[in-house]
Amino acid sequence: MTWVTRTALVVGLGFLYAPIVVLIGYSFNASPLVTVWGGFSTRWYATLLADAPLLASAWVSLEVAILASLIATLLGTLAALVLERQRRFRGRALFTGLVLGPIVMPEVMIGLSLLLMFIGIGLDRGMLTIVIAHATFCTGFVAVVVAARLRGLDRSLEEAAADLGAPPLRVLTTITLPLLAPAVIAGALLAFTLSLDDLVIASFVSGPGSTTLPMRLYSRVRLGVNPEINAASTLLVGLVSVVVLVSSWLTARRGGA
Repeated sequence: MTWVTRTALVVGLGFLYAPIVVLIGYSFNASPLVTVWGGFSTRWYATLLADAPLLASAWVSLEVAILASLIATLLGTLAALVLERQRRFRGRALFTGLVLGPIVMPEVMIGLSLLLMFIGIGLDRGMLTIVIAHATFCTGFVAVVVAARLRGLDRSLEEAAADLGAPPLRVLTTITLPLLAPAVIAGALLAFTLSLDDLVIASFVSGPGSTTLPMRLYSRVRLGVNPEINAASTLLVGLVSVVVLVSSWLTARRGGA
């Protein structure tokens, strides 16, 4: 690695992570002024624990993320099985586009289209609509992760089980899914992270009483940043980082399997 590539690496990582480091540092600022350091303190974390609206929004985000990731994992795994095990069928290209389309679509377009659909079918906006929207958005990501694992599986194990008389469903539950488990879990964690972090789609499809944590933080930031917001953002960054690290570990384990 030359000095040019090292410099580019340092500058790139600094550009990406320096703001996050500053955010975390100022979450421990004793001063109520964000830009003035007043000493080390955890007072804003204590204040955060007494902020009922913010805690309620955090709970909504966790509920939505858990439900959406479960649905997206189920649908994404099934979609990956269809795409990788049923190579040729009529409408395969259309099906692939429908599954993977939300990955490349702008989130504004996804949120607006789902909003119009919910209005058209008369479904009141709330937690249910956010879960549906996030599951729709995350399914493609799960399908990509699981499909990558399926392409690397040794099919001789499945064929041997079938030759010994195991029906297709038994082969799926006893051979295929256990081998897919790391990828399925990694996909679920990725879906959880994407749902927990989403602001744009949730802003379109949420309703009264279903304000997520990113929406609550964004609404408060518009009125000015304070150390309590820094503390909430730090906790969110920490949770997302843990999930991403676990997902990366599972993905690396999957690749080495």
